[in-house]
Amino acid sequence: MSTLIPHLIRDSARRLPAHIALEYKDERLSYAELEALMEKTARAVLAAGLGRGERVAIYLPKQIETVAAIFGTSRAGAVFVPVNPALKGRQVAYILKDCNVRLFITSNDRLVGLAEELKDCPDLAQVVVTNDKVAAVALPGVKLATWKDFMAGAGDHKPHRVIDADMTAILYTSGSTGMPKGVVLSHRNMVAGAKSVAEYLENNPDDVILSVLPLSFDAGLSQLTTAFASGARAVLMNYLLPRDVVKAVAHYRVTGLTCVPPLWIQLKDIDWPAEAVESVRYIASTGGRMPRPVIAKLRERLPKSKVIIMYGLTEAFRSTYLPFEEIDKRLDCMGKAIPNAEIMVVREDGTPCAPGEIGELVHRGALVAMGYWNDPKRTAERFKPAPGQPAGIPIPEIAVWSGDKVKRDADNYFYFVGRNDEMIKTSGYRVSPTELEEILYASGLIGEVVALGLDDAELGQSIAVVATPKDGAALDKDALIAYCRKELPTYMVPHHVIAWPELPRNPNGKLDRKDIGDRIRTEMGK
Repeated sequence: MSTLIPHLIRDSARRLPAHIALEYKDERLSYAELEALMEKTARAVLAAGLGRGERVAIYLPKQIETVAAIFGTSRAGAVFVPVNPALKGRQVAYILKDCNVRLFITSNDRLVGLAEELKDCPDLAQVVVTNDKVAAVALPGVKLATWKDFMAGAGDHKPHRVIDADMTAILYTSGSTGMPKGVVLSHRNMVAGAKSVAEYLENNPDDVILSVLPLSFDAGLSQLTTAFASGARAVLMNYLLPRDVVKAVAHYRVTGLTCVPPLWIQLKDIDWPAEAVESVRYIASTGGRMPRPVIAKLRERLPKSKVIIMYGLTEAFRSTYLPFEEIDKRLDCMGKAIPNAEIMVVREDGTPCAPGEIGELVHRGALVAMGYWNDPKRTAERFKPAPGQPAGIPIPEIAVWSGDKVKRDADNYFYFVGRNDEMIKTSGYRVSPTELEEILYASGLIGEVVALGLDDAELGQSIAVVATPKDGAALDKDALIAYCRKELPTYMVPHHVIAWPELPRNPNGKLDRKDIGDRIRTEMGK
C-alpha cells in the first residue's frame, strides 16, 4: 500500500519490475532499476549527514539525476525542494536561505553563477554537481563533490522513520506580497494527489506521459507521481521550441500530455504527425483559463484525444477537473471536484453560497498542504478551519481558502470569476507584483513603480510596470528591461514599461493601484 512518496516507485517495481519507468534522451530505467537508484541516492543523502526533515534543494533541468535526487531525498526521510531552473541567483539564494537548505544539488554552470549568493546561505553544508569535475569556486566551509563521488559515498545507512503525516517537499510559489513562499507538503498530500489525478486521467501501465512542465511546479511534479502511481512510463523533456514537443510526442508514442494554456496556444498551430495523432489518449490543461478557440483547434488536430481541463493551486495540488464529455456542455467551466476532495463556494462569513452566487473557493481533504514554511502569519490567512464543521469537534479540520472568486451550478460544476488579490497570472505562472516591484527598485533606475497584469489572449496576462523616473531624469526603459532580463526569469520580465511623471495616491497616501490599473487598461484597451 503506497502511503509515502517512495512507495509509488517501490510498489510499481514489485508489480512491474521490468517495465520502463523513466526515459530521458537515450537513457531508460525499468522500475526495478529506478527503485535501486532511489535507494542508493537515499543512502548518499544520509551519508552526507542529512537529518530527518532537513532540506535538500535541487536546481537542475529535468534529467535522471533530478528524479533520483527528488525521490531519494524523500526515501531518506529528508525534504526535497525543487527549484525552478528558470530562476536567477537572487531568487535561488532566497529559497536556500528561507528553508535552511543543507544539501544543494546542481550543475557547474549554475554553481558558478550562484557562488557569491551561496556565501550568504549559512546552513549550506554540501554542494553536489552533476558534472565530472567541480568548478573552481570558493565556498568556505562547504563541501564540494561530483554526483559520481556523492553516490560512491553511499553506505548502508537506514532511512529515517517517517509516516504519511510528515513533510516531504517544499514547493515555492509567488504570493500576493513579497518574495515567494514555501508550500509545505506531506507524504499524504502528494500520494493522495497522485492517486486522485491518476484516477480521473485513467492512467495505467500502458501510458507514456511526457513531462514538459517544470518539476518545481506542482502540475509538473504530478507528471512523475501519477506515472509512478499507475506503473506508467514518464519521459523527461526540456524543450526549446513548441515543435520539439510535438516531435517528442511522436517519437516516444506519448499517450498523455499536460501543458499550460500559453504552450497549448502555440501547439495548436503546429501540424501533428500521424504517429502523434494515433498515440495521444488525452491532453490536459492547467495553470490558467483555456480559450475555447484553442480547445476547438486542438480537437481538430487530435480528434482521437480526450481534452481535460484542470484547476489547482499549490496549496492543495489539484481541486477540479472537467471531464472530456462535458467540454461541449459547459462553456468556460473549471469542472467538478477531483476524487477525494470537497470543493465549496462560501461567503466571507463561511456560509455556503447558493448556486450561481459568487464566493471564495475553499478546498478541504487530504490534499490540503501543511501551510507556508516558517510563515505563521500568511499560513493563518490562507489555511483556516473548514466551513460547516460540527461544533463539538475539538480540533477543527483545516481547509485552504484559495483567494479565487468562483460560482457553482446546481450540478456542482464550478466557474472561475476572478481573484481576491493582485496576483499576475502569466504563462502558467503566478507572479507577485510586490516581489517584482522590489527587484525593480533595487535597479536604482526608477523613482516609484507599480506592476500589474493586463489581459492577454496568449499569455493569460501580460506584465505591465508603470514607473516614474528617478530624480527628475528621463526613464531609461531599455536599461530597465535589460536589468530585468539579467535578474529575473523570463516569465517575470515585464512586457510593457510605461513612464508617468508621478503615480496617483489614495486618501491613505498609498499608491492607488486600482486607479493606475483602470487608467492603463483604458489607455491600452485591455
